[in-house]
Amino acid sequence: MNTRFVVEDAVARITLDRPEKMNALTVEMREALGTAFEAAGRDPTVRAVLLDAAGPAFCASGDVGRMGDFTPESGRALLKLAQRMVRNLANIEKPVVCAVRGAVAGIGWSMALACDLVIASESARFSQVFRHVGLVPDGGAVYFLTQHLGVQRAKELVYSGRRIDAQEALALGLVSQVVPDGELEEAAWAQVQSLANGPTFALGVAKKMFKLMYQPDLEALLDAEAWAQGLALLTEDHKEGVRAFFEKRKPKFQGR
Repeated sequence: MNTRFVVEDAVARITLDRPEKMNALTVEMREALGTAFEAAGRDPTVRAVLLDAAGPAFCASGDVGRMGDFTPESGRALLKLAQRMVRNLANIEKPVVCAVRGAVAGIGWSMALACDLVIASESARFSQVFRHVGLVPDGGAVYFLTQHLGVQRAKELVYSGRRIDAQEALALGLVSQVVPDGELEEAAWAQVQSLANGPTFALGVAKKMFKLMYQPDLEALLDAEAWAQGLALLTEDHKEGVRAFFEKRKPKFQGR
Protein backbone atom coordinates (compact mmCIF):
# COMPACT_ATOMS: atom_id res chain seq x y z
CA MET A 1 0.00 0.00 0.00
CA ASN A 2 3.06 2.29 0.23
CA THR A 3 1.97 3.53 3.65
CA ARG A 4 2.87 2.51 7.20
CA PHE A 5 0.81 2.81 10.39
CA VAL A 6 2.45 2.11 13.76
CA VAL A 7 1.28 2.98 17.28
CA GLU A 8 4.10 3.58 19.77
CA ASP A 9 4.05 5.35 23.15
CA ALA A 10 0.48 6.61 22.55
CA VAL A 11 1.48 8.10 19.18
CA ALA A 12 0.08 6.89 15.85
CA ARG A 13 2.86 7.33 13.30
CA ILE A 14 1.50 7.34 9.75
CA THR A 15 4.17 7.31 7.05
CA LEU A 16 4.00 7.79 3.29
CA ASP A 17 6.32 5.10 1.95
CA ARG A 18 6.83 5.46 -1.78
CA PRO A 19 10.18 7.27 -1.78
CA GLU A 20 11.17 6.18 -5.28
CA LYS A 21 8.26 8.29 -6.60
CA MET A 22 8.65 11.16 -4.10
CA ASN A 23 5.61 9.74 -2.29
CA ALA A 24 3.22 10.84 -5.03
CA LEU A 25 -0.19 9.53 -4.00
CA THR A 26 -1.70 6.57 -5.81
CA VAL A 27 -5.36 5.61 -5.53
CA GLU A 28 -4.40 2.87 -3.09
CA MET A 29 -2.42 5.30 -0.94
CA ARG A 30 -5.38 7.68 -0.72
CA GLU A 31 -7.59 4.81 0.42
CA ALA A 32 -5.04 3.54 2.93
CA LEU A 33 -4.32 6.98 4.37
CA GLY A 34 -8.01 7.79 4.73
CA THR A 35 -8.49 4.55 6.65
CA ALA A 36 -5.38 5.14 8.78
CA PHE A 37 -6.46 8.66 9.76
CA GLU A 38 -9.89 7.38 10.73
CA ALA A 39 -8.37 4.56 12.78
CA ALA A 40 -5.99 6.93 14.56
CA GLY A 41 -8.90 9.18 15.46
CA ARG A 42 -10.96 6.31 16.85
CA ASP A 43 -8.22 4.42 18.74
CA PRO A 44 -8.49 5.31 22.46
CA THR A 45 -4.83 4.35 23.02
CA VAL A 46 -3.69 7.03 20.54
CA ARG A 47 -3.24 10.47 22.08
CA ALA A 48 -1.39 12.22 19.25
CA VAL A 49 -0.54 11.59 15.60
CA LEU A 50 2.62 12.06 13.55
CA LEU A 51 2.35 12.23 9.76
CA ASP A 52 5.67 11.87 7.95
CA ALA A 53 7.24 10.34 4.85
CA ALA A 54 10.13 8.12 3.81
CA GLY A 55 12.87 9.45 1.56
CA PRO A 56 13.94 12.95 0.51
CA ALA A 57 10.45 14.30 -0.29
CA PHE A 58 7.23 14.49 1.70
CA CYS A 59 4.79 14.26 -1.22
CA ALA A 60 5.04 15.43 -4.82
CA SER A 61 1.24 15.65 -5.16
CA GLY A 62 -0.76 12.93 -6.97
CA ASP A 63 0.55 10.15 -9.18
CA VAL A 64 1.17 11.75 -12.58
CA GLY A 65 0.77 8.42 -14.36
CA ARG A 66 -2.99 8.87 -14.41
CA MET A 67 -3.14 12.54 -15.40
CA GLY A 68 -5.12 13.28 -18.52
CA ASP A 69 -6.88 9.93 -18.45
CA PHE A 70 -10.04 10.79 -16.53
CA THR A 71 -13.72 10.67 -17.33
CA PRO A 72 -16.08 12.85 -15.27
CA GLU A 73 -16.95 9.76 -13.21
CA SER A 74 -13.40 8.54 -12.57
CA GLY A 75 -12.15 12.05 -11.85
CA ARG A 76 -14.90 12.64 -9.33
CA ALA A 77 -14.26 9.25 -7.70
CA LEU A 78 -10.56 10.06 -7.28
CA LEU A 79 -11.37 13.47 -5.84
CA LYS A 80 -13.78 11.91 -3.36
CA LEU A 81 -11.01 9.59 -2.17
CA ALA A 82 -8.73 12.58 -1.64
CA GLN A 83 -11.48 14.43 0.20
CA ARG A 84 -12.19 11.46 2.47
CA MET A 85 -8.49 11.30 3.24
CA VAL A 86 -8.18 15.00 4.10
CA ARG A 87 -11.49 15.08 5.94
CA ASN A 88 -10.48 12.15 8.16
CA LEU A 89 -7.14 13.83 8.85
CA ALA A 90 -8.65 17.22 9.67
CA ASN A 91 -11.32 15.62 11.88
CA ILE A 92 -8.92 13.79 14.20
CA GLU A 93 -9.80 15.19 17.63
CA LYS A 94 -6.22 14.85 18.84
CA PRO A 95 -3.06 16.86 18.14
CA VAL A 96 -1.54 16.06 14.75
CA VAL A 97 2.06 16.93 13.85
CA CYS A 98 3.35 16.79 10.27
CA ALA A 99 7.05 16.46 9.44
CA VAL A 100 8.02 17.54 5.92
CA ARG A 101 11.15 17.75 3.80
CA GLY A 102 11.83 18.19 0.10
CA ALA A 103 8.82 18.51 -2.19
CA VAL A 104 5.52 19.36 -0.48
CA ALA A 105 3.25 19.88 -3.47
CA GLY A 106 -0.41 19.80 -4.46
CA ILE A 107 -2.43 17.32 -2.42
CA GLY A 108 0.70 16.72 -0.32
CA TRP A 109 0.61 20.33 0.83
CA SER A 110 -3.12 20.02 1.48
CA MET A 111 -2.42 17.15 3.88
CA ALA A 112 0.25 19.15 5.69
CA LEU A 113 -2.10 22.14 5.99
CA ALA A 114 -4.78 19.89 7.52
CA CYS A 115 -2.45 19.07 10.43
CA ASP A 116 -2.17 21.13 13.61
CA LEU A 117 1.58 21.76 13.57
CA VAL A 118 4.02 21.43 10.67
CA ILE A 119 7.74 20.99 11.26
CA ALA A 120 9.78 21.51 8.11
CA SER A 121 13.38 20.70 7.33
CA GLU A 122 15.49 23.32 5.58
CA SER A 123 15.09 21.42 2.30
CA ALA A 124 11.28 21.70 2.27
CA ARG A 125 9.75 23.37 -0.78
CA PHE A 126 6.01 24.07 -0.97
CA SER A 127 3.92 24.66 -4.08
CA GLN A 128 0.36 24.81 -5.32
CA VAL A 129 1.14 22.99 -8.57
CA PHE A 130 -2.45 22.78 -9.83
CA ARG A 131 -2.28 25.76 -12.18
CA HIS A 132 0.61 24.15 -14.06
CA VAL A 133 -1.68 21.33 -15.22
CA GLY A 134 -4.83 23.39 -15.65
CA LEU A 135 -6.62 22.27 -12.47
CA VAL A 136 -8.07 23.90 -9.38
CA PRO A 137 -6.58 23.28 -5.91
CA ASP A 138 -8.00 20.22 -4.16
CA GLY A 139 -7.75 18.53 -0.80
CA GLY A 140 -9.18 21.63 0.89
CA ALA A 141 -6.15 23.74 -0.08
CA VAL A 142 -8.18 26.93 -0.65
CA TYR A 143 -9.86 26.52 2.73
CA PHE A 144 -6.65 25.87 4.64
CA LEU A 145 -4.54 28.51 2.87
CA THR A 146 -7.19 31.16 3.42
CA GLN A 147 -7.32 30.27 7.12
CA HIS A 148 -3.60 30.82 7.41
CA LEU A 149 -3.05 33.73 5.05
CA GLY A 150 -6.29 35.51 4.21
CA VAL A 151 -7.74 35.68 0.71
CA GLN A 152 -5.15 37.91 -1.00
CA ARG A 153 -2.05 35.94 -0.05
CA ALA A 154 -3.79 32.61 -0.62
CA LYS A 155 -4.78 33.76 -4.12
CA GLU A 156 -1.19 34.77 -4.89
CA LEU A 157 0.13 31.29 -4.08
CA VAL A 158 -2.67 29.53 -5.99
CA TYR A 159 -2.64 31.82 -9.03
CA SER A 160 1.16 31.92 -9.39
CA GLY A 161 1.83 28.28 -8.54
CA ARG A 162 5.24 29.47 -7.35
CA ARG A 163 7.39 27.46 -5.01
CA ILE A 164 8.25 28.80 -1.56
CA ASP A 165 11.05 27.58 0.66
CA ALA A 166 10.89 26.59 4.32
CA GLN A 167 11.90 30.01 5.62
CA GLU A 168 9.21 31.82 3.62
CA ALA A 169 6.66 29.25 4.79
CA LEU A 170 7.72 29.97 8.38
CA ALA A 171 7.45 33.74 7.86
CA LEU A 172 3.95 33.27 6.40
CA GLY A 173 2.86 31.11 9.34
CA LEU A 174 2.42 28.00 7.20
CA VAL A 175 4.85 25.96 9.29
CA SER A 176 5.55 26.13 13.00
CA GLN A 177 9.27 25.31 13.00
CA VAL A 178 12.20 24.88 10.62
CA VAL A 179 15.08 22.56 11.52
CA PRO A 180 18.18 21.20 9.75
CA ASP A 181 17.47 18.20 7.53
CA GLY A 182 19.24 15.77 9.84
CA GLU A 183 17.20 16.88 12.85
CA LEU A 184 13.70 16.63 11.37
CA GLU A 185 12.75 13.21 12.71
CA GLU A 186 14.04 13.93 16.20
CA ALA A 187 12.32 17.33 16.38
CA ALA A 188 9.00 15.98 15.13
CA TRP A 189 9.05 13.03 17.51
CA ALA A 190 9.87 15.31 20.47
CA GLN A 191 6.97 17.59 19.55
CA VAL A 192 4.41 14.80 19.13
CA GLN A 193 5.56 13.08 22.33
CA SER A 194 5.14 16.33 24.25
CA LEU A 195 1.60 16.64 22.92
CA ALA A 196 0.78 12.98 23.62
CA ASN A 197 1.87 13.47 27.24
CA GLY A 198 -0.28 16.58 27.62
CA PRO A 199 -3.99 17.15 28.37
CA THR A 200 -5.11 15.71 25.04
CA PHE A 201 -8.82 15.85 25.85
CA ALA A 202 -8.57 19.60 26.41
CA LEU A 203 -6.38 20.00 23.33
CA GLY A 204 -8.98 18.12 21.28
CA VAL A 205 -11.72 20.45 22.51
CA ALA A 206 -9.53 23.46 21.72
CA LYS A 207 -9.08 22.06 18.24
CA LYS A 208 -12.86 22.06 17.79
CA MET A 209 -12.97 25.69 18.94
CA PHE A 210 -10.41 26.69 16.31
CA LYS A 211 -12.57 25.05 13.63
CA LEU A 212 -15.54 27.20 14.65
CA MET A 213 -13.59 30.34 13.77
CA TYR A 214 -13.93 29.95 10.01
CA GLN A 215 -16.79 30.18 7.51
CA PRO A 216 -17.64 28.60 5.17
CA ASP A 217 -16.79 25.31 6.79
CA LEU A 218 -14.57 22.65 5.22
CA GLU A 219 -17.56 20.59 4.07
CA ALA A 220 -18.98 23.47 2.02
CA LEU A 221 -15.58 24.11 0.44
CA LEU A 222 -15.11 20.42 -0.45
CA ASP A 223 -18.52 20.34 -2.15
CA ALA A 224 -17.58 23.37 -4.25
CA GLU A 225 -14.17 21.85 -4.98
CA ALA A 226 -15.72 18.64 -6.31
CA TRP A 227 -17.86 20.64 -8.74
CA ALA A 228 -14.98 22.86 -9.89
CA GLN A 229 -12.41 20.11 -10.32
CA GLY A 230 -14.90 17.99 -12.23
CA LEU A 231 -15.15 20.77 -14.80
CA ALA A 232 -11.41 21.52 -14.86
CA LEU A 233 -10.55 17.88 -15.59
CA LEU A 234 -12.42 18.10 -18.90
CA THR A 235 -10.81 21.30 -20.21
CA GLU A 236 -8.38 21.66 -23.09
CA ASP A 237 -6.09 23.54 -20.72
CA HIS A 238 -5.78 20.51 -18.45
CA LYS A 239 -4.97 18.29 -21.43
CA GLU A 240 -2.34 20.79 -22.57
CA GLY A 241 -0.94 20.99 -19.04
CA VAL A 242 -0.54 17.22 -18.94
CA ARG A 243 1.13 17.13 -22.36
CA ALA A 244 3.51 19.90 -21.34
CA PHE A 245 4.37 18.14 -18.09
CA PHE A 246 5.38 14.93 -19.82
CA GLU A 247 7.13 16.81 -22.63
CA LYS A 248 9.00 18.94 -20.05
CA ARG A 249 8.00 22.26 -21.59
CA LYS A 250 5.99 25.30 -20.60
CA PRO A 251 2.25 24.82 -21.27
CA LYS A 252 0.41 27.03 -23.72
CA PHE A 253 -2.97 27.58 -22.12
CA GLN A 254 -5.94 28.92 -24.12
CA GLY A 255 -8.44 29.50 -21.33
CA ARG A 256 -10.82 26.76 -22.43
